[in-house]
Amino acid sequence: MKSISDDLKEVDKIIREQLNSEVALVRTIGDYIVNSGGKRIRPSMVIIIALSLGYKGIKHHLLAAIIEFIHTATLLHDDVVDESELRRGLSSANSIFGNAASVLVGDYLYSKSFEMMVSTDSLRIMEILSKTTTIIAEGEVLQLMNIKDPDTSLESYMQIVQFKTAKLFEASAHVGAIIADASSDQENCASIYGRHIGTSFQLIDDILDYSGDSETLGKNIGDDLREGKPTLPLIRAMAVCSKKQRAVLREAVLSGDANLVEIVNIVNDTDALQYTSKLAENEAREAQKSILNYPCSKYKEILMELPFMFLNRIS
Repeated sequence: MKSISDDLKEVDKIIREQLNSEVALVRTIGDYIVNSGGKRIRPSMVIIIALSLGYKGIKHHLLAAIIEFIHTATLLHDDVVDESELRRGLSSANSIFGNAASVLVGDYLYSKSFEMMVSTDSLRIMEILSKTTTIIAEGEVLQLMNIKDPDTSLESYMQIVQFKTAKLFEASAHVGAIIADASSDQENCASIYGRHIGTSFQLIDDILDYSGDSETLGKNIGDDLREGKPTLPLIRAMAVCSKKQRAVLREAVLSGDANLVEIVNIVNDTDALQYTSKLAENEAREAQKSILNYPCSKYKEILMELPFMFLNRIS
């Protein structure tokens, strides 16, 4: 995003300063993760929301760095739980440095993010972000409870999406509005925007796990299925496919050991990908609607375009 490139450089500067631990392994793993090609989507949302509402200070850089630390900590923990080998198209930190080191550095990043929050001098921001980290953790546990459960419902899965993915998008937008001294209505609109765009983002990832490539997705295709995670395309496919196909899909979720080509063929035989894409598009449109009353600016234009930039990943 060229219009905020200077802001993102400032965010990266803060991230590097805060990773300057006396413990070498913290620096090594932190640098590896932070410099591994992340798109900085959530930090960018903090910046764009704040600027769209007329913010003129520099605290949005600190807040964006805090959000990136929270996100990075969740990635480190996720990859250990999921036994992932790829992250953002590169070897995951746990596959290089080991599970113990990854978990501990993830803990460090969480702790560092809370230390940085104190510098915002805002109890509201601390309250929002502390609640957010709690909800993300709950989402991780909910997902764990649904691993290898072929009877996971649409409602249960969408709750995981809301907790595990959409919540940090929501918080990113919300704190961006807070530091801009936005009205309560504008704050609420920012939260709604972040929630919808985060949901859409996750649904697109679900589609790419069956129709994308490793370079686009940043992890091995079919990883969710191998890990026994029944994401929306699979849940939808099981709801509408034939009895014989359903038995194959159920066994794939239960075992986590499936012929990916066969599973993809079954998913493609149904409307599962189109169904998921439609829901993602609906979420994108709801995100746009939530900020229609924001003041006109180049930053509002970016916010209006952003949801469909994500959708373009599957087109």
